[in-house]
Amino acid sequence: MEYIVVVAGVILVVGLAMLAAGSRGQDRRNTAIRLAAIERKLDLIMKHQGIVEPRIEAPDVVQELMQGRKIQAIKIYRERTGVGLAEAKNAVEQIARERGLDVR
Repeated sequence: MEYIVVVAGVILVVGLAMLAAGSRGQDRRNTAIRLAAIERKLDLIMKHQGIVEPRIEAPDVVQELMQGRKIQAIKIYRERTGVGLAEAKNAVEQIARERGLDVR
């Protein structure tokens, strides 16, 4: 009889722990969705107001480009800015074009 009570208690504790972990994961997903919506709205406001986000010029990005290491330059740019891969690639290619560097 005692064995059943112990097993039931363990099952209850594990179930509550799983429920708590699941709700935290859902909170993170909800927060990520809300943050993405806020970022989209902010982008629209900035575009409407004609505000251009200043591009971060990192000398080490330029140095990598000058040595022909485009992928490394993109990695560094992403680390500095936190942007996605496509945006970093476009920014690095723009920096290369402005400096007359031929990186493919």
